[in-house]
Amino acid sequence: MDRIIAVGIGSFFGGILRYLFSGWAAALLGEFFPFGTLIVNILGSFFMGLVMASSIEAGILDFKWRLFLTTGIMGAFTTFSTFSYETLQFIFEGEFLLAALNIFLNLLLGLFGVWLGITLARLLIL
Repeated sequence: MDRIIAVGIGSFFGGILRYLFSGWAAALLGEFFPFGTLIVNILGSFFMGLVMASSIEAGILDFKWRLFLTTGIMGAFTTFSTFSYETLQFIFEGEFLLAALNIFLNLLLGLFGVWLGITLARLLIL
């Protein structure tokens, strides 16, 4: 149960951080390009790497803190960070085909999912 609470509390903070960063970026850089999403994805990927290396490779963080920071905060901040970490792990392991497949499927199916959701909403609502 304490793991679920750690993820939940982290998600609360991650969602707030995403909202604040996205708004800040739009106000500072304009809304003609999704700079907020780009900044969040880059920061999330950076912190995912930092936390995972600190906890798994260096043993600095225990499992509950890793859940709080990665699944909780980074999960709500951006899932792109998880995608980036997993893809890089494939590359580190020499699994270049799996890395490429992960990139291709996430991008293509993610775009398809957004398109399908929009299409379904338009059919049901409009």
